[in-house]
This record gives sequence, structure tokens and C-alpha cells, in this order.
Amino acid sequence: MTPYIQELIAIGASVGAHCQPCLTYHVGKAREMGVGEQEIREAVTVGQKVEKGAMSAMRDFSGNLLGSSSQNGSACCSGQASPERKSCCS
Repeated sequence: MTPYIQELIAIGASVGAHCQPCLTYHVGKAREMGVGEQEIREAVTVGQKVEKGAMSAMRDFSGNLLGSSSQNGSACCSGQASPERKSCCS
């Protein structure tokens, strides 16, 4: 596998793992290697899709484990961090 492909995979994995320092590093490294912005964006999108699938599967799994239906929605307001990022709701 080429280093070029490795960086694209690392970008997607960083998104899926919610690792902001990893994403910053791997996007920078990919840019240094000449990876195009469109390819970087596509790798981010793939990571987001994997994350979304994993979250959906976990909701179903936890609902089945607890004998209840899975719930849609956020556990904390809109699920968005405040500008100060002290918590997701304040």
C-alpha cells in the first residue's frame, strides 16, 4: 500500500475515532504529499459514514440489550458544543 493511500485511510480513521489531533496531523501530512483537497474531503466523508453506521448499530445493540427501542436524538440538547466548548449544552 502506498503512503498516499495510507494517509487517506488515516484521515477516514481519524474522523471515525473522533481524534482531532490525528485528523490535523494526517490532513497536514496528506497535503505535504500532494493529496488533493477533493480526495481529502472524500476520505473525511467515508470516515463520517463509518461513524454514522457504527452509531446506528450501537443504538440498536444497546436497545436490544436493555429490551427497549432505540432512541433517536441527542442526550444533550442539540448535541452541539457551545462556542466555549465547556459542555454540549452550555
